[in-house]
Amino acid sequence: MKSFEEKNAQILGLGVDSRPSLNAWATTLGGIRHPLLSDSWPRGAVSQTYGVLNEDSGMSLRSLFIIDPEGIVRYRETYQGTLPDPNVILAELTTLQG
Repeated sequence: MKSFEEKNAQILGLGVDSRPSLNAWATTLGGIRHPLLSDSWPRGAVSQTYGVLNEDSGMSLRSLFIIDPEGIVRYRETYQGTLPDPNVILAELTTLQG
């Protein structure tokens, strides 16, 4: 997390569940250090806007975005069965920041 802060990057999580459900999920994982945002109403609207809503399940695909200060998506990756590698993301962030 500190490496991302040093690059002036903010990490946020987003899920289609309600805030209480997201908080309970984070607790079962032993806590999550970044804020979790709820995309529950209307369900999945933000996920759909970013093209990562699985319409069949109503769940968001595990995805990572780097969005610049102007709100432009500069990097997008969707993951299936794996988690993002922080070192790869830091390298991409470094490249984008020049």
